[in-house]
Amino acid sequence: MTPQRKAVLQLFLDRRGEHLSAEDVYDVLRGEKSDIGIATIYRSLELLAELGLLQRVNFDDDRTRYEMYDPTEGGHQHHHLVCKKCGKIIEVSDDLLEPLEKEITKKTGFKIVDHQVKFIGYCKECQESGD
Repeated sequence: MTPQRKAVLQLFLDRRGEHLSAEDVYDVLRGEKSDIGIATIYRSLELLAELGLLQRVNFDDDRTRYEMYDPTEGGHQHHHLVCKKCGKIIEVSDDLLEPLEKEITKKTGFKIVDHQVKFIGYCKECQESGD
């Protein structure tokens, strides 16, 4: 574990629940006077994801984001609400799809190991602002 990888991992530990891109990580660490380069951040994020410490998340905005892997979720990712206006990301921890997964497996024999759900819309604040 290099000091740079440790810094990247510590950032995610300190910011649990946030969904950070490589550029976000770079901006934060550079603001802390770190001499880490963007290429090192990309490599560190990929390695930490391969090791199962981080999860890749895609919100269809051409930026791969990462978040801490939570083993208490039993291998399933939580769901996300994504605001089209401000880009805010809200996590939903309830796994309402488990009964559907069981039914699909029963009918098709397909073994589902994970799923990703994101709901796209407008957060409460953006709705209230009326812009």
